[in-house]
Amino acid sequence: MQKSEDPQKVYLAVDLGASSGRVIAGVLSGGKLELEVIHRFENSPVRVHDSLQWDVLGLWKEIQEGLRLAALEHPQVESVGVDTWGVDYVLVDQSEQITGVARCYRDSRNQGMTERAFEIVPREEIFEATGLQFMDINTLYQLLASRMASDPALKIADGFMMIGDFFHWLLTGKRSIEATNASTTQLLDPRTKSWREDLIERFQLPGRLFTELVEPGTNLGPLQSSVAATTGLQDVPVIVPATHDTASAVLAVPAKDFAPAHPNWCYISSGTWSLMGCEVRDARINQRCSELNFTNERGVSGSTRLLKNIGGLWIFQQIRKSMQRRESAHDWAEMVQIAEQSKPFELLINPDDPSLVAPDDMIEAIEELAIRTNQTPPTLPGTLYRAALEGLALRYRACHQMLESLVGNRIDTIHIVGGGSLNELLCQMTADACNRTVVAGPVEATAIGNLMMQMMGTGKLADVTQARQLIRESFETKTYNPQTPEIWEAAAEKFAEI
Repeated sequence: MQKSEDPQKVYLAVDLGASSGRVIAGVLSGGKLELEVIHRFENSPVRVHDSLQWDVLGLWKEIQEGLRLAALEHPQVESVGVDTWGVDYVLVDQSEQITGVARCYRDSRNQGMTERAFEIVPREEIFEATGLQFMDINTLYQLLASRMASDPALKIADGFMMIGDFFHWLLTGKRSIEATNASTTQLLDPRTKSWREDLIERFQLPGRLFTELVEPGTNLGPLQSSVAATTGLQDVPVIVPATHDTASAVLAVPAKDFAPAHPNWCYISSGTWSLMGCEVRDARINQRCSELNFTNERGVSGSTRLLKNIGGLWIFQQIRKSMQRRESAHDWAEMVQIAEQSKPFELLINPDDPSLVAPDDMIEAIEELAIRTNQTPPTLPGTLYRAALEGLALRYRACHQMLESLVGNRIDTIHIVGGGSLNELLCQMTADACNRTVVAGPVEATAIGNLMMQMMGTGKLADVTQARQLIRESFETKTYNPQTPEIWEAAAEKFAEI
């Protein structure tokens, strides 16, 4: 492996999640990667009348501030790259101005759009064309909702960019659509790795918006002069990472093999959402995959991410927000401790229940869900906390079994990366529920994957194998072995019923 001769050289990852953002510096020193959080800021959608929107210009202000602080601390920045969540987008016009608001995927306008889409193109045809999991949040259905609402932004738009591409455009002045994030739109063919123009036409979407894709590792050119003047970063190139945060996180999985023919490990990118799947060579577009509602998204270096989106820690997070409104909230560590001390399986919650996607109050929504599923509504905070984690572990169990059926072999190891890898109770629950070994870490997986691709794009690292070797040498992991898998069997049966 190549090692840095100059520890002052740094790579900057702008890592944007659905609840927060960071500018993180990655430094190669002594053959290891060291991370430094330069700037951290909040990110949350804003309610405007009946819509839910992202404050993308507020995020842009914070990104520039993070880059300015990085320039003050690190005089030799090698490159910059941005990763974000998937499916959401920004439209711009011929004058290089934003044509409308950037709506959040949880916006109510998207609800029910999959069913409307099936009236235009049958479900089977959409899956055959795209191999993607059906969710109202997918870009296709957001665009369809926009067209059906006669949104003027869509009519006058001259350019389409996913959120990461939007910030790369602000950084460089150059439009691009990065491949891994484009694969979340449900308008891309994962076999040909190109837009499905027939779908775009049948849904009456403006074909001019869907331009040629760029691959992770592409050099978009230097920061434009206005950004250089604002931040103090001179002659710094923007290297496109896998802009979809899950694709970056999967790159950061400390596995020893890359896109094996018969994967014996899977990953969970654990945060507000959980993305659970396998890294494979080719897309799996077949009847079984369609029935299980799995998705085939682009990975780095030509790989495919065969995965399922799961509700993740969203419910756990929103329970805390509901408790804060009641002025009785615990901090995160206390919530986990109370959950650990609470009685198991008092309440079963499916993290993917539609009623829990964006409720006004999560606790009230869970109480209603309990009544609807013939369970006793929770009366203690610990019951809520534990149910949110147990439901997630049980969903992982079901998804793990589905994955084994799709790849045709046993999956022995589950890698958990991202913020959820710090939740030791959830990691142990996952090992027990799935009856498999869990390897937790690294925590900052999306930023690490972002940095790895920048290093590959600048020639510092040769390929994914070298990148993962560097990750294993740089970051500690923790292993969880099954302890009480037998008690999860009955709970799993009851969970399947609800």
